Amino acid sequence: MNGATRPMEGDLFHNPIFLSAVCSLLVAQFLKVVINLFKFRTESFREVLMTFLWKTGGMPSSHSALAVSIATAIAYVEGANTSIFVLALFFALVVIRDAMGVRRSAGIQARTLNQLGKSLSGRIGIPYHPVKEVQGHSPPQVVVGSLLGFFIALAFCTL
Repeated sequence: MNGATRPMEGDLFHNPIFLSAVCSLLVAQFLKVVINLFKFRTESFREVLMTFLWKTGGMPSSHSALAVSIATAIAYVEGANTSIFVLALFFALVVIRDAMGVRRSAGIQARTLNQLGKSLSGRIGIPYHPVKEVQGHSPPQVVVGSLLGFFIALAFCTL
């Protein structure tokens, strides 16, 4: 866009692209913790902290929030007709597709495999070691994460 909205070189903590990305990720993970506190019984502060720092899957999608926030902020600061925006846009689409498609499918397959392994282990007596069940996102989780990222980027770029 114009020179007034452009961050100064080397001033990372005043860069709206960086700030909106970090804020989108943190807000999405915080909302995930709050939703989990209301939805599930948490055993300890450590469990809450692990959800905030590491948990994937659930409402909202922090992957989508982060990717859409970066693309939106780049479009606003650099312009929508730039190569970096095109890169950010397609990066966001790949992230969203992976979160909703590949990771979700892999999680469903892992859950089924674990159920089958547990069942066979009980019948045959051979120990089964479950595989990790990676959680993906449902379409509503991705939409909410994307909207969250969009509006946070808009706020950092316009306010």
